[in-house]
Order: sequence, then C-alpha cells, then structure tokens
Amino acid sequence: MTTPLVRFAPSPTGYLHIGNARPALLNYLFARRQGGRFLLRLDDTDRERSTEEFAGAIHEDLAWLGITPDLFARQSERTARYEVAKEALSAQGRLYPCYETPEELDRRRKRQLGRGLPPIYDRAALNLTVEEKAAFAAQGRRPHWRFKLDHKVVTWNDLVRGDSHVDCASLSDPVLIREDGTALYTLPSVVDDGEMGVTHVIRGEDHVTNTGVQVQIFEALGFPVPIFAHHNLLITADGEGLSKRLGHLSLRSLREAGYEPAAVDSLAVLTGTSEAVRAVASLDELADLVDLGRISRAPARFDPAELDVVNAQLVHAMPFTEARERLLALGVAEETAEVFWTVVRANLGKVAEASEWWRIVAGPVSPVIQDAGFAERALSLLPDRPFDAATWKSWTEAVKQQTGAKGRALFMPLRLALTGLDHGPDLAGLLPLIGRERAIRRLAGESA
Repeated sequence: MTTPLVRFAPSPTGYLHIGNARPALLNYLFARRQGGRFLLRLDDTDRERSTEEFAGAIHEDLAWLGITPDLFARQSERTARYEVAKEALSAQGRLYPCYETPEELDRRRKRQLGRGLPPIYDRAALNLTVEEKAAFAAQGRRPHWRFKLDHKVVTWNDLVRGDSHVDCASLSDPVLIREDGTALYTLPSVVDDGEMGVTHVIRGEDHVTNTGVQVQIFEALGFPVPIFAHHNLLITADGEGLSKRLGHLSLRSLREAGYEPAAVDSLAVLTGTSEAVRAVASLDELADLVDLGRISRAPARFDPAELDVVNAQLVHAMPFTEARERLLALGVAEETAEVFWTVVRANLGKVAEASEWWRIVAGPVSPVIQDAGFAERALSLLPDRPFDAATWKSWTEAVKQQTGAKGRALFMPLRLALTGLDHGPDLAGLLPLIGRERAIRRLAGESA
C-alpha cells in the first residue's frame, strides 16, 4: 500500500484563521494516523497579494497548532513546470486561447440568462480563425487560456461524502492561464499534486465542483487521480462563512488572546463531526479520533464560547510542569509556583489569568471591610505559625465560635478582607500563600 501523502496549500495573502486550521489539521492528523507524510505548499502565484510576512506567519501558526510539515514547496518556484503542462495540454487541443474581455463575457452571460440559458462559456473562441486571432493581437489583446472539458459526468468515491459526481457539461471551460501568462490556482494544484505524488486531497466542500474539472486535468496530463475527501466548512455561530477578514478568529489573534493551541486543535477538528466537542490535550489522541467518514454533511458551527469552555478544561487539567515557564514569566515566585498553580488553576480560563491571582497573593490588595468589629475579632483569633493548609479550617472554626457567624456570613467577610474580591480559589489553599503578615495588614484594613 502506498504511503499516504497529503498537502495543505494556503495562499500567503493573509493570516490563517480557524477555518484554515480545519483542513490543515485534518490532513496532518490523517497522515499521522496512517503513517504518511504532510506537505506544506504555498500557493503564492498571486504576485501582487502574496507576501513574505504572511508566508512566515503561516509557518508560525502551523507550528503553534503542533503541525510540523514533512515537506515544503512554493508554487512560485515551479512556474516552469506549469509552462510544460500548458504546452502539453495545448498540443492535445485541450487548452485554447480566448480573447474576450471581462466586460464582453459579462454581457454574454446576461444575454444567456435573459434567454433562460445557463451562463456557461459558449466556446466561441474555438471558432476563431487565424486572421481573427491576429486582429485581436494587433489590437493589443492578450489571450487567456481555457481548458476544454469533456462533457461527461466525473464520478469518485469521496471519503467524506461517499459516491459523488459532477456533470461537467454544466460547467464553463475553466480559465487556467491569465492574460499575463501566469497560471490560476487549478493548473498548478493539479501539476503539483501529480508530480509530488499526493495520494489524498482532503479539503473543504467548496471545492467539490473543482474536483470534476481537476480529475479531467489529471487524466489529460497522465497523472494518477488522488483520493478525494471534502469536509464540511466551519462557519460562525451566526451562520457566516469564515474568511481572512474576520481578524478576531485568526490563529494569530487567538494565540495572542491566550488560548491554548490544543483548544483550537480540538474545536477545529471535532466541530461538525459525530465526536463530542471536548478538550483533547495531545495530537496523537486527536489523530485517533479523526474518521473522515464521521464528518457531518451539515456546516460546522464554530462558537467562540465553546472555545472558552474547552480552553478552561485544558487549563484545569494542566500539570505544573507545562505551566511553569509561563507562570514564572508572569512574575510568580519560583519557590511557591507549584503550590500556587495547584490552588488557582481551577479558577482560570486561560493561563495568563494567573497573574491576577498572583497579585492577590503578593499584593498590593485593597481590602474590603464590611464590619470592622468582625474583622477585628477575626484578626485577634488569627493563628500563629505554622501558617499552612490547616490554618483556614482552625481559624474559621475559632471565629465561628466567637462571633456566631456561619456559612456565607462567616466566609464572605473574610474573603473580602483578604482578597478584596467576592470570588476566587479556595481560601484554605490561598491563605498560606498570602502569608500571616499580609493577612494581618489586610484584616486591619491596610493595603498590602
């Protein structure tokens, strides 16, 4: 059995977003599960919009997701191969020059629609004489080149959609070469897939119609036709399609907002499948859950609120060894960092939120004193050292006996005095970190 080779081929014309993460991860995890290889191929033939900044960002974003490509290629470095393919298709009579302007094509489509006809290209260029082509050239017109489709039904067994087909008689002959001689997406994609030995093309369902066209080009160029899988697309909770203009859902912005890559991985892969959306901490575990046949045909709704939930699940279960360096970067004292993490992590949605709880521990905090008399009695009962995990229980028992306060009336005034907040981690763990000296000052109403 041939070792699977899959590819992810983004255009470096903007930052990757959560919708791009889905095909990238599905391809990478499919290869990981099948013992195959993953090719990152930059579709950078659009010279005006492609930039090195965006190309570098793609590498960074994929690395953040945990994706390490086995192979890398740039289409801008393979233009000679596309020229060879162009000549081969032209020699077969499958690629032909067209001289219509966009305005002329638009008027023609409108006339066809007005007559109740499908707005597909009528192949008028096939009837041009040598003289007519020369006249267009004399006018300064440069041709674009179309691939002549066989008017047949192309069928394939899709790993997501099952038996699939495209009736190519209902399609316009696609433009493969622009007027300036550069190739559009379709031709480089087929040439690269064929020459690089891509075995599986896993991509969004918006490419289904392209598959009918590309199969014919694969066959015309003598390449093996790969296996196709067209997955559903991620859309927003409001039903809007994802695009690069939704900056808040770019992988870069999600990273800067403090989300864990595993949270993004989990949602990008599991949303819109028969698997329950949940936190999956490792790519190996996530790869075991990837079954292309269990992807829904309905659009997959991405809800940022779910990302918050999944991210919190990961943080709550995160071992100290994984959080250590980030905690130290936040200013947490190394000698108490592990205990601190154990105490606060269940109250965090993101690791960065630990900085606020470290401020509560180390100060300064402005205490909230609801009842000065109660606080004074509590202060008088505060135990001496050792100031440890048992202190909170023994102290609150003594305060309860002295004041008669219990439940919320006992615990909330103490929490407000010690932390200035009405919520937070268990004070049994937090109090030893705050320490006796700061506790004394806060119970006395001093900022500490």
